[in-house]
Amino acid sequence: MSTQEIAETRERVLLAAGQEFAAKGFKDATVREICQRARVNVAAVNYHFGDKERLYIESVKRAHGSRAEEVPLPVWPPGISPDRKLRDFIRTLLERILRDPEREWHAQLMLREMSQPTTACVELVREYIRPHFQVLLGIFGELLPAHVPMAKRHLLAFSVIGQCIHYHVARPVVQLLVPPDEYQAYTPQFLAEHILQTTLSAINALDAAAAEGAHA
Repeated sequence: MSTQEIAETRERVLLAAGQEFAAKGFKDATVREICQRARVNVAAVNYHFGDKERLYIESVKRAHGSRAEEVPLPVWPPGISPDRKLRDFIRTLLERILRDPEREWHAQLMLREMSQPTTACVELVREYIRPHFQVLLGIFGELLPAHVPMAKRHLLAFSVIGQCIHYHVARPVVQLLVPPDEYQAYTPQFLAEHILQTTLSAINALDAAAAEGAHA
């Protein structure tokens, strides 16, 4: 088997595993079912990944990493305002979450791992989530006064991320709550602007509260 064939087989197993794990979870998905979906011998899992757990970890990382590669964060040149950076960050996150309904299993697998974390969560956070979280904190570092504690910055960052995830997790409910023409307007660009303005309002409220406290 050539190097290219080995790589293609590995990718096929990863794709099949991601879909099975997204649908059934780590415990209920079986190596046999994964290999049947990938059209490979069951020995392929041990050969390429060692065991089912490592296959699962690599599947979760691939699902997250492929979205990040397809929709990367922009590289901002010097002089770009923090408002613009925050808008771009939010829009990028929304585009990753909401794009390609036919590959819904990517988001489903990641959300499953976040709600029912396994050993994959540690590697996922270390290699993908934490670096992006640091970018978001850096943007808040430009937007917020120096006196705002890190704990408050964390909460603001989680608020942004939570609002973005909401439009994926609650999509069926949102579609039932609002008219179809209104929902059609919920593009990543539209939602990014809404979340941006909501976040900036919260920051302005923090500034106003701090000013009132200083004059009390």
